[in-house]
Formats: sequence, C-alpha cells, structure tokens
Amino acid sequence: KVFQALVSCIGGDGTIYIIPKSCETALNKLMAEIQNTFQGLGLLIPYCWKKGEACVVRGSDTMWYRAKIVEVRGSTLQVQYIDHGYIESIPQCHLYPTTFYTGIPPFCIPCQLYKTLPTGNFWQQDAVDYLEELLKNEEVEIHVEELPHNPWDKLSISLYFGGMSLSSFMAYQKYCVAEDCQDMQKLGVFEGDLSASYLLQPLPLPGETFAVTVSHVVSPKEVYICLDSSGSLRKRSHTGRAASCDSESLDKALKWCNKIVKTLPHLTNFKKELPCLAEYVDGLWYRAKVLSITQLVPVKILVQFVDYGTYLVAPTSRLRRIPLHLLKYPVQAVRVLLAGFKPASDDKNMERIPYSPEWSLKALWTMVDCVEGKSLSASILTVSPEVTISLYGDDRNLVHLKLVEMGLAELDE
Repeated sequence: KVFQALVSCIGGDGTIYIIPKSCETALNKLMAEIQNTFQGLGLLIPYCWKKGEACVVRGSDTMWYRAKIVEVRGSTLQVQYIDHGYIESIPQCHLYPTTFYTGIPPFCIPCQLYKTLPTGNFWQQDAVDYLEELLKNEEVEIHVEELPHNPWDKLSISLYFGGMSLSSFMAYQKYCVAEDCQDMQKLGVFEGDLSASYLLQPLPLPGETFAVTVSHVVSPKEVYICLDSSGSLRKRSHTGRAASCDSESLDKALKWCNKIVKTLPHLTNFKKELPCLAEYVDGLWYRAKVLSITQLVPVKILVQFVDYGTYLVAPTSRLRRIPLHLLKYPVQAVRVLLAGFKPASDDKNMERIPYSPEWSLKALWTMVDCVEGKSLSASILTVSPEVTISLYGDDRNLVHLKLVEMGLAELDE
C-alpha cells in the first residue's frame, strides 16, 4: 500500500510517527470535540495514576490531547500523545483521567525503516536529530513493506521525500546500512552524470490560446514564459494541466533539496549545458545549467536558472551537483520571440541595451512594466527555427502596442 502522510514526531529511538493524510479530517474533528468536552485546568485532587492509563493532557499550546501514561515519577508523569507520538514529562495538574474516546484507535502510526540497520545497531542521537530536522511536520510518501505481528508494534515502511528514499539517503550519510540499496542506483541521487540533460516543456499547438506568465525579459522582443498553472482561461489544454502538475511536484522536490543541499557534492565539472543546482540571491537553491566560465581566479561560472530564464555569475561554492531525479521534470521557462513589432527607427533615446543595442533601455523597462506580475495569454505562431508567439495582456490587447504608442517600437507585418 502507498499513501501520503505527515511526519508528526521522531522518537528518541528513531521511531518515525506518521499521520496518514486521509485521517487528517477525522483527527481535526476529534480534537474539536475534545476541546469542547474538557475545559479549564487538569485534575487538582490527588489521584493514583497507573502505567498505561488513558488520559487527556493540556499541552503547552493550551489544547487538550489524548494521551496515555508511560511512567509515573512522583508528582511528574511521563505521557505519550497517542495521536502524535510525542513523549513528555508533565505535572499531574495538567492531566485528567478519562474513558472518553478510548474506543477510537490512535491516528498516529509508529514506523521503522524496512531492512535498514542503524550504525551501532541503534539510532545514534545525531541521526535522530537529523531525522527530526529533515522530516518533522513534513508530508512524505509511505510504502508499506511489512505488517507487524502485533498490531501495536512498528509498521515496516519505505519512506520517500521529494522522490528520494530515506533509507538510501541515510545510508549515504553513514547513519545506517540499507540492505536494499537499489533505490540509490535507481534514483541516481548523488551522481554527477555528464550526459544528463533537462527535458523540454511540451508546448500547446500553434493557434491555441493559453495562459502564461513572463518570468524574465531579455529584450522587448525576447522573453521567457512559463505556462500558467492557475488555469485562468476557460479552455485549459491538457498541456497546461500537465505543466501545473509538474510545477507543483517540482516545487516539492526542490523544497526537499534545499533541506539536504549541504550533503550534495560541489560541482567540479563546468561543461556547457551541464545541469546543476545553483544558489540564488535569496539564499535558496534552484535548478540551473552551466553556460560558461567567466573568470579563472577565483573561478566564477555563468549559469542560467532553467525554470525562470534568469542568469547569475556564481562562485563554485554556490554550485552543487543535481540529484538526477530532478531532471525528470521539464524546464518551466521557455524562451520565445514576440511577433508583430520591431525597434522604432526614430527612437532618440541614447541609452541602449548593451547586448541588444537596437533597443533602448526605455523600451526594455516599458516592456517589463507591461508583463511583470501580469496574467497574460499567448498563441504560438511558429516553433521553428525559434518559438514565436503573440503575447496578449489581461485586456486581451497585444502587449507591444504600448511600446508602439510611446514611439519605442513600430509595427512589423
């Protein structure tokens, strides 16, 4: 069985506690009932607590939770939140014995990694800390491998985050030994394959109108577009829906990659077009490709962020090898030329775009204003030799008409 789950807690012994996503609504409903039933303080009169006894606990967030007594230590009790897995030491005044809700099974499932042996035969504290930092409150994919003989024992699972196997990843980090390391080879998680390349984004058919956003403007004539995932047009193509799904999955995979990026090897080969991960100025890592070496001492590399079209000159410290499973998502940004206009022959603005001097800087910034943050639509005219489109604003007028009105461009039939 395969299902999505939220990791609620990592036990001190490395037990992974998960809440199936399918149970979230029922758990929220139960929590609301508990809050209505129990209000105020816990039990303030003396009470003889017993190990294993059911109770409700008032947490640090002042919410009441189902729990059970794990150990009695004088005036302090060690309890486990049965729907979340946490174990805490709590003063008796924050507990209340109850037989309410004991007929409802715990929503939280204790799990162990299938055929995975921790280094030293038990999970070391640094490994537990790393698991908690990586997984807590994150949504993951669970593959059930083996059911326990005792229903209260741990479920044996394979856990995947962002397309990667947790067992293989922890084995790579030397925290454990995974009996079945096929995932490592299958995913190619940490290989720098020089023959690897990105998949291209499938485009709608010529003549079909589709929603886009502009992610980067090179010149008024040359831009990078992304197929809009919002589906604002009434007739949304299958290509648009697929792009939306790809974009959401890619965002999740990149989120996980940012959590583990320090474990990825630095890029040491700078072959042109080589896929890699690069750190942007916002401190986050994105998919990129190598374009050229711009400086030798110290080495600096020109890269392009393939899902946006933007460029960056980066030191090697900000470049890492890319996990191969990130190559299965098509590039999100597509380079296109805009049809229907050309530079104005009488544009007197002296400041020109250095790499495209036929255009004035004023024309560039005007185009940026026309498209930046706007919901646009496009229609492909030709795909060869280059993708050429007509680009429309949210008023359904061609975006370049603004430049023509201002004398920065002229119509080109």
